[in-house]
Amino acid sequence: MINAIMHGCNGKMGQVITGLAAEDQEIRIVAGVDAFDQEQVTYPVFSSLEECTVEADVVIDFSAAPAVDELLAACIQKKLPCVLCTTGLSGEQLQRVQEASEQIAVLKSANMSLGINMLLQLLKEAAGLLAPAGFDIEIVEKHHNQKIDAPSGTAIALADSMNEELSGEYDYIFDRSKSREKRSRKEIGISAVRGGTIVGDHDVIFAGPDEVITFSHRAYSKAVFGKGALQAAKFLAGKPAGMYDMSHVIDAQMG
Repeated sequence: MINAIMHGCNGKMGQVITGLAAEDQEIRIVAGVDAFDQEQVTYPVFSSLEECTVEADVVIDFSAAPAVDELLAACIQKKLPCVLCTTGLSGEQLQRVQEASEQIAVLKSANMSLGINMLLQLLKEAAGLLAPAGFDIEIVEKHHNQKIDAPSGTAIALADSMNEELSGEYDYIFDRSKSREKRSRKEIGISAVRGGTIVGDHDVIFAGPDEVITFSHRAYSKAVFGKGALQAAKFLAGKPAGMYDMSHVIDAQMG
């Protein structure tokens, strides 16, 4: 049995993961960390990871960007692997994540869904074939009206996956309203929609001469992200220091 600490346990995703872990025979939440009022949970909750006195094998983080610096410092101090699910990190924070991975195991993903991470792999092949054939690439992402960051971390990850295959030659365009010019060939347009209770929709559009190919992913429940986070935690526990992502989890399951 793997013992995990839920960082951000009182948030919506923290509560989802707590519920999923209660039904999982391979992992359990033994403690939580949250600066806000405690919910009714079956484990002790601390205001910071540094204050946590419960031993564990891994930390699952679904909190907020301002809390990540303190989280990483505590994980290094306690030698705890960290599944980092929080998005909207600054460039400086991303650098700290990289530096932390030199001392502990860190698994970072913009989206914990296994489906999205399989899509990342498929898009590499599609971009490598379609972009040179003259297909334009556009991404449209939709989320609920409470989401703060835009575009989503997942949309950027999708773009990065394709751009990596295209030797990093493509620019990202987030707003076309400020310029009146034709679309350049080597760009990826990224549009964000915010409304209602949309959990997470992502469409990647390859628009070519006389045909359009669209890759779509729809999340109908936050549970898909929670399940992925638990799978990642099971994978990461006991791993040596280094930077990991969900592709490692998928490869381990397929292997």
